[in-house]
Amino acid sequence: MKKELSESAFFGTEKIGKILLKLAPPVMLAQLIQALYNIVDSFFVGKYSEDALTALTVIYPMQLIIIALAVGTGVGVNTYMARKFAQDKSKDAYNAAGTGTVIEFTIWAIFAIISVSIMRPYVMTSATSDQAITDAVTYGNIVCIGSIGAFLEGNWTKVHQSQGNMRLPMIAQIAGALTNIVLDPILIFGLGPIPEMGVAGAAYATVCGQILAAIITGVKGYYKPPKLREMKHYIKRIFYYGYSSIIMQLLYTVYILALNIILAGFSDSAVTVLGLYYKMQSFFFIPLFGLQTCIVPVISFNFARKEYLRCKRIMTDSFVISAIFMIVGMVAFLFFPREMINLFSDSQEVHSIGSIAFPIIGTSFIFAVFSLMMPIFFQAIGDGKTSMLLSITRQILCLIPTFWLFSLIGLNYTWIAFPVSEFISGGIGLILYKKRMKSLQLKTA
Repeated sequence: MKKELSESAFFGTEKIGKILLKLAPPVMLAQLIQALYNIVDSFFVGKYSEDALTALTVIYPMQLIIIALAVGTGVGVNTYMARKFAQDKSKDAYNAAGTGTVIEFTIWAIFAIISVSIMRPYVMTSATSDQAITDAVTYGNIVCIGSIGAFLEGNWTKVHQSQGNMRLPMIAQIAGALTNIVLDPILIFGLGPIPEMGVAGAAYATVCGQILAAIITGVKGYYKPPKLREMKHYIKRIFYYGYSSIIMQLLYTVYILALNIILAGFSDSAVTVLGLYYKMQSFFFIPLFGLQTCIVPVISFNFARKEYLRCKRIMTDSFVISAIFMIVGMVAFLFFPREMINLFSDSQEVHSIGSIAFPIIGTSFIFAVFSLMMPIFFQAIGDGKTSMLLSITRQILCLIPTFWLFSLIGLNYTWIAFPVSEFISGGIGLILYKKRMKSLQLKTA
């Protein structure tokens, strides 16, 4: 226990740069492997059939719901545990870890039942061809029922990260992603006695990878839950700190579903292009997403100790690091759209749409540094309302209406909604952040 406390205590004493250098690389490496998995997964599925590739895009929002519920709950556990470590109340921290496991299992069971019952009606909102609908239902049912690994790993990974242990979650995620990558071609196309499963094979590969990651993180991430009457207190605190993260991710799902529905009015290829963008985006957003994961426990720890200046320095360093890498992504989307699309699809229609969409969307990357980091800051300091407000502004109030309005002009104009919404929401977030930091500094003056 003392070792675990000392691993998190350096959040408040070590230099900011050293903290980020210790925490970020393992997280970024794990996310790099995850991004490569997404690319490889889409590559094999795209080679199998165009309808199967569309199916993955259609089911993507359902997978985002899994992430929202699993990781969002885990963030609540992470934030609460980091605060309790800062207050030297380790028993409360470990009780929260045990409670998180119970919550994740319960949510998985409810989600699996609901998702299977609505799968076909949902798929038919975003796909038009019979084969694409069939493939999407098959893939969706398997990954939703088999998502128990994703839910449990979502909690256990955050338990480790709250203690400053980024290495084990990295190993788990890499192992899960590599398992998925190896199984993809075997299960999709068949090998020896293993029959060709098509899109179902891709789904089974995903589930196997998630279960392996859960086993690895669960060995030392599982803690015995407290008694039921005590658990109620921890459930409330976990959702108090995690609800904004859950809602932020769910909003992400809502806006992608809304965009899919709008694009389906043009063609299945337009839906596919959006899905390919998100696959490639995850690769270039790795530094930003990695920093999001790392800074939550660090800011939460320092905020609990009223070290507001350290919180500000953490955010400033995160802005600079994220901006450097986002520029690289912007260059790739501006100048090499056809080369990226060619990895997944030979369809002329997909290439025609994507060669226009990717450069336009790429211009939004710099603004995304602020629109994505600001909600994380407010979430880390326990201000879920402001965090949620910024996410709603970005994904619902800005992106969906502007995307729809531009779609009335034509498909090629819809993509302008991305830079417009990132600029507006990023600007609002930066203003609120500066006001909050100013008020905190006045309190300590």
